[in-house]
Amino acid sequence: MEHIKITNTPYDDVFRTLLNDCSSLILPVINEMFGEHYSGQETIIFSPNEHFLNQQGGNEDERITDTSFKIEGKCTKKYHLECQSSTDNSMLIRFFEYDTQIALDDGQIRGNILIVTLPHSAVLFLRHHTSTPDTLKIRMVTPGGTVEYNIPVMKSQQYSLEDIFKKNLLLLIPFYIFSHETRFEEYEKDQTQLRELQAEYEQIKNNLEELLNQGSISEYTRCTIIDMSNKVLEHIAIKYNSVREGVKAVMGGKLLEYEAKTIKKEGIKEGIKEGIKEGIKEGIKEGIEQGIMGTVSILKNLGVPSQTILAKIQEEYHLSPEASQKYL
Repeated sequence: MEHIKITNTPYDDVFRTLLNDCSSLILPVINEMFGEHYSGQETIIFSPNEHFLNQQGGNEDERITDTSFKIEGKCTKKYHLECQSSTDNSMLIRFFEYDTQIALDDGQIRGNILIVTLPHSAVLFLRHHTSTPDTLKIRMVTPGGTVEYNIPVMKSQQYSLEDIFKKNLLLLIPFYIFSHETRFEEYEKDQTQLRELQAEYEQIKNNLEELLNQGSISEYTRCTIIDMSNKVLEHIAIKYNSVREGVKAVMGGKLLEYEAKTIKKEGIKEGIKEGIKEGIKEGIKEGIEQGIMGTVSILKNLGVPSQTILAKIQEEYHLSPEASQKYL
């Protein structure tokens, strides 16, 4: 798992944890935000979250993006996503700082030309109002002309449970409680209304179980979504004990030692051992190419992250990073 720096922004931390620990949840969100058609077979490569911006006087200012990554499929595209609990005036400035720094990280100098590629950027708002725009825009006035680009806005409160599961936007589940935030006082005083909220979370739990049984998600992903939902709940409903305990009673309490991570560690350990053993066996019988594909297939089915699979097949089969990519 990619290391997540602990900050005083709990919702950002949940967002980054979901994206880094359960990267398969990203693609449906990208499809929704940008109108893409990723199938789920693409490779996601994360970039460092920390960027150092040069300031006047030679000092460096560290900034942390929520997440930036590349998606490698038929073509390669860079993305930069931010999660915001609400709008603030400095957000567009931060987007511009992050986007230009991300572009510089991969910039190339060819002769006397500096070539930089800005990422496709978007923001997820956990709260929104009637004045919240559907699109943000950055316009750059340069000596060579004016250039501008849009930053799509996703508003999590606009998505019903039916929308979330129909579009496979499982990444939004931990933030679904935001759509009930204005009614917390009602739920605290009225058990009938609280039970209606619990019924919605019973539906979430059952739908996740169904996806697990279908093989659409792993046990690790299911546990992570539940654990992150509880973390959001702890912060947003800190003053509402009945709401917190009522939802947790349905979804399940705190997962011990982040149970999902234990599942993942054990799955990776056993999956790598069995996958490589079976893969090498197949390699001996049908050729090394089939062996590698067998290893990758087994590890994927166990929910092992793509980057871990790449590292292991490079090590076991003595492949270069470039050569190993094609097997994913």
